[in-house]
Amino acid sequence: MALVVVIEDERDLLDLLEYHLSKEGYETFGSVTIRPVEKLLEEELPDLMIVDRNLPGVEGSEFVRKLRKEGVDIPVIFLSAKTSDKEIEEGFLRGGDDYMSKPFNIRELLLRVKAILRRSGAEDSERVLYRDILLKPKSREVFVGARPVELTKLEFELLLALLKNRNRILSRVELIEMVWQGEEGVQERTVNVAINRLKEKIDPQKCKNYIKPIRGVGYKIC
Repeated sequence: MALVVVIEDERDLLDLLEYHLSKEGYETFGSVTIRPVEKLLEEELPDLMIVDRNLPGVEGSEFVRKLRKEGVDIPVIFLSAKTSDKEIEEGFLRGGDDYMSKPFNIRELLLRVKAILRRSGAEDSERVLYRDILLKPKSREVFVGARPVELTKLEFELLLALLKNRNRILSRVELIEMVWQGEEGVQERTVNVAINRLKEKIDPQKCKNYIKPIRGVGYKIC
């Protein structure tokens, strides 16, 4: 399920957008200001943002330009009453991927949302998203926030197993069966070493604590 963030300062319009996006099967996160969105981006990577330019406290395209400078590459559709040629060009130059002028047709917006998500691969049912970790099993790509992370095949399979079973503790024996597929000679301490290497790559600052060891049992995503 793709996550679409909507930043729109008109509450009625925000509710309308969230309603129609939800009907299309998208998970939505709506806000009338950027502050809750900034907090969300610290923990999770949305698939698309729909951003009004006339926001309280900040101009929407300036917010997007700031994100682009920080390396955040989430696709953005501007939805704005700023409709002059100069203003539309400004929106694209500041990091917009598409631009719709108010008033707008809701069906056209939904078609544009679908097109962008299809091009970005966000509608790929094989994607695995948790907090700000994104895995693409088909291409074997891993992103933490906006940062691509290079994992070995074994590390990728280990992270995938943990994320797909994030609601329970996986014992070391289970992980050996899932990741090493019962390979002979693999000991439980091998799992510990692999987990530590994985943690170094996805959390080099040791501040996000994605993987929790459960004493005497195994590991759990948290």
